[in-house]
Amino acid sequence: MLNQAEFPQQQTKPTLDLINLTVLFIAVLILSFAAIFIKLSENELGPNATIFNRLWIASLTLLMWKGINRARNTRPHDSEVQPKSWTIRDLALFVVACGISALCLLSWAWSLTQTSVSNSNLLHNLTPVFATIGDCLFLGRYFDGKFLIGLALASGGAIAVGVEDLQVSPEHFIGDAVALLSAVFYAGSFLISEQLLKKFSVTTILLCNCAVGCLLTLPIVLLNENKVFPNSGLGWLAVIGLGVLCQVIGQGIITYSLKNFSAGFVSLFLLLEPIITAIFAWEIFGERLSILNWVAFFVVLAGIYLAKSGKGAEQ
Repeated sequence: MLNQAEFPQQQTKPTLDLINLTVLFIAVLILSFAAIFIKLSENELGPNATIFNRLWIASLTLLMWKGINRARNTRPHDSEVQPKSWTIRDLALFVVACGISALCLLSWAWSLTQTSVSNSNLLHNLTPVFATIGDCLFLGRYFDGKFLIGLALASGGAIAVGVEDLQVSPEHFIGDAVALLSAVFYAGSFLISEQLLKKFSVTTILLCNCAVGCLLTLPIVLLNENKVFPNSGLGWLAVIGLGVLCQVIGQGIITYSLKNFSAGFVSLFLLLEPIITAIFAWEIFGERLSILNWVAFFVVLAGIYLAKSGKGAEQ
């Protein structure tokens, strides 16, 4: 007979999986407001200034959080604790991670000025494909057929939303190429964060990414845009929402989720974001929401469920 003590252990993993997936879904809900905040912000600011404000507000918030945690955890014996040692590999990973994160944001923002929004979003939604390829090539992770079918199904559902508005034109070639490149950068940031989480906290990783991205973005804003900061309460509310809700909380949960799930699966789960954004825009701005959007939502969900039940979704 089975030992009765085994039953709680058998129940633990499904329960933890459900909790982790629920937390990941909450992060996607939060990130779905990013497009709405950006739309409100860009009534006053350019795309680069919007990113700059998002990053410096996030950096300040993360610094305050680290300061509060340090003050809370200070004890007489803390001085005896040796700081975590940094290696050359750690520094190299942080430099690459910060550079890729900044390039992802900047390339996607610039692509929106060179091609249509639908083209940019459609190509950016290919991130899970690149993340899965990167997981296989660089991290040696194995994905079975069930995961790959789920990946194809979810990606197809997300892409279908933008296909009807897709504009194929030589004039959009550069913008389309940059949008596709932003998907590669986004996938790369997931893969590197996966490695950094083995040694560093989510707060440290996010703070480095935001601070470096902020420093890289500022000269671009000063050279190309007329205004650096918003001048209305609604504008400030939008960039604070981007910085605190989307960058710190939303991206923080996404980064933490890489401890439990592979980069391929987390980026696949994020395919729900543009569809949920469309639903929010329908409610808030009265934008058109077609039957295709609803069908795509359930197709993406089916793909995520199939991928989760396959091999390669979890760490």
